[in-house]
Amino acid sequence: MKLHILGCGDAFGSGGRNQSAYLVDADERLFLLDCGPTTLLAMKRAGYDPRRLDAVFVSHLHGDHFGGLPFLFIEFLHRRPREKPLHIAGPPQTEEKVRQLFLLMYGGSPARELPPVCFHILEPDQRATVEGIQVLPFRVPHQTQEISLGLKVQLAGKQILYSGDSAWSELFIDHARGVDLFLCECSFYDRGTGNHVRYIELLNDLPRLECKKLVLTHLGEEMLARKEELAVTVAEDGMVIEI
Repeated sequence: MKLHILGCGDAFGSGGRNQSAYLVDADERLFLLDCGPTTLLAMKRAGYDPRRLDAVFVSHLHGDHFGGLPFLFIEFLHRRPREKPLHIAGPPQTEEKVRQLFLLMYGGSPARELPPVCFHILEPDQRATVEGIQVLPFRVPHQTQEISLGLKVQLAGKQILYSGDSAWSELFIDHARGVDLFLCECSFYDRGTGNHVRYIELLNDLPRLECKKLVLTHLGEEMLARKEELAVTVAEDGMVIEI
């Protein structure tokens, strides 16, 4: 199994990085963790045919994490049609917001046809299986009104924990135990609001993380400026991680 980091930037594209998209290639399955606006471009640059995608798992409904879906849709509608449905799994209101975004970006009637697609609601703390991929979603502290999810996915005997966007939480200690990779957002070094991880907070809990590999992602300008000082592996666009 390989994880291709198609985009590891924040909402502002800090450092010129693509926005959130992590492609998991497990031979019999190809799926995304989040789908930021630059995803289609990054997939093509990496040499992947988007029609191969089996599923997209959306951590939360902020544009830098799901805003790439309309570009996949127009690819499938006008350039490279697909026969089997693309499975899209995310928090409540995912289908409604995806349809609204597609309508806003490309017009037409509210009933405009999408390419073959199947939506799944991920409820916090309820295990689900989507196209043979097991996922345990859990609510993380990022939004107050709507639900943001961390995602723990399992396939072919391997486990990946993805924080999505979130402040630091004790939940990560529990869910990281034994996973092959913990992909953890870390937007700030020691400043910033309470809805993203700060590096100085994370450092205190590093000894408690019992994951096999930790990679920091979604870095803001403050973190990028101090990247050489960090004691943890940092994601880069185009990085491929063997799991």
